[in-house]
Amino acid sequence: MRIVSDDFSAEVADLQTRRKKNLAMGGAEKIAKQKERGKLTVRERLDLLFDPDTFVEFGLLAHQQPVRGGEIDADGTPADGVVTGHGLVDDRQVWVIAYDFTVMAGSMGAVGEQFKAARVRELALRYRKPIVWLLDSAGARIQEAAGSTFAGTGYLFRDQVVMSGVIPQVAAMLGPCAAGTAYIPGLSDFVPMVKGTSSMSLGGARLVKAATGEDVTDHDMGGSQVHCYESGVGDNEVADDAECIASVRRFLSYLPSSNQEAPPFGDTTDPPDRLVTELEKIVPANPRATYDVRRVIKAVFDHESWFEVKPTWAKNIVIGFARAGGHAVGVVANQPMQKGGILDSDAADKAARFIRMCDAFNVPLVYLMDVPGFLVGSQVEKGGIIRHGAKMLYATSEATVPKITIVMRKAYGAGYYVMCGKGYEPDVLVAWPFAEISVMGPEGAVNIIFNKQIEASDNPEETRAQMIKAIREQISPYVAAGWAMIDDVIDPAETRRVIVRGIEQARDKKVDRPWRKHGNIPV
Repeated sequence: MRIVSDDFSAEVADLQTRRKKNLAMGGAEKIAKQKERGKLTVRERLDLLFDPDTFVEFGLLAHQQPVRGGEIDADGTPADGVVTGHGLVDDRQVWVIAYDFTVMAGSMGAVGEQFKAARVRELALRYRKPIVWLLDSAGARIQEAAGSTFAGTGYLFRDQVVMSGVIPQVAAMLGPCAAGTAYIPGLSDFVPMVKGTSSMSLGGARLVKAATGEDVTDHDMGGSQVHCYESGVGDNEVADDAECIASVRRFLSYLPSSNQEAPPFGDTTDPPDRLVTELEKIVPANPRATYDVRRVIKAVFDHESWFEVKPTWAKNIVIGFARAGGHAVGVVANQPMQKGGILDSDAADKAARFIRMCDAFNVPLVYLMDVPGFLVGSQVEKGGIIRHGAKMLYATSEATVPKITIVMRKAYGAGYYVMCGKGYEPDVLVAWPFAEISVMGPEGAVNIIFNKQIEASDNPEETRAQMIKAIREQISPYVAAGWAMIDDVIDPAETRRVIVRGIEQARDKKVDRPWRKHGNIPV
């Protein structure tokens, strides 16, 4: 009942009471259950996401409203189960939609989705600021969504598509995310998942049991072990809510607020012209020997700046953000420790999506190439490797940000193309002295070109060895350098200096493409 008085003290007191009630979320009992599950409350999560005392809330006093004449529980639905607003992350404005599992399991109600969340999406796009979802939700609120008024829903995902490539979108997986919320991470730029508590699927375990008879838990079907290791929908598996939100802040630190800005410059005491002499102990000159390319990345780029994305999926290629002389860069590197660094469908998908994200947000790309080519054979052809490989080819071709390519060792076949070889407009293309650039490795080339001579030889093995030696001389980087097909052959220790100078050289890069509505990437 509204209180009316001669002055407004009573009204202010009533306002404070209403605020306090909704700030209490679902109440002590449900908060305790949230804690028992190892999860923070929605407001504790917001405290971790934003710089201190910067969060501005929209819609605190919202609650469930009647739908089709049904009953409502205004007292039991504080903020209608979703907290929305904006705050500062490293002094930059970021908008948030954070689901409160203590209120009707964080389900998406009509008020929370169609008014509160929609308002945040509208304003984030209007102001060109990043948006973060803190997801801990049972999905659509069935008691409100059932019925033909469902015809008026679905704006959320269209909005995400409109925002894609304009403002960064992050979906932090802190709990369940089923059905009505599951496409949010599918359309986002970064998706960290908390191990043991987060999950996402198009249908929850109960629905799957009813629809298909399959008896499976939410985590077996869509937990971090599934999506960060097998499907690739998740990006980084993290231990708890705090680590998840810290990864969100770190991710945003490499990206601009929108596609109209440059990425933030990071202060560093690491000299831009530092020689990376330790590379000679990390990378064997023998092209068949393995090494961990992460050690190369950590040695070359600014100290402590490496932030890997999707480290547990498609491990034969490594992607992530780093800084080079303070400049944010996206790194795409072949990983000889996994499958020899050969490219397959998952690796191509992983790299293509990352390359396109960097290009959308003006983040320069650095390719560290040591690639034996693409996996071949009947099984991969049945799996569509041509289509998947074409995605990476498309992404590298399409990118207009500064592109720096370092040929460390192998550069064979179409692997050379997708890793930004000469034909793909690298701003700098250099090779290490023992690199090999060719349509295929020397052993394979000898088997095809000189097979008859080897078979006819009195000493086939000696003849084969001689032919391999001759081919190896032809695929030396000095041959390509002699034709000016690469810009230089460099001492590996100079790699950092070359990358930093290349980024600064290309910082004002402008590329004109023929007009088109959009290309047709082979999805």
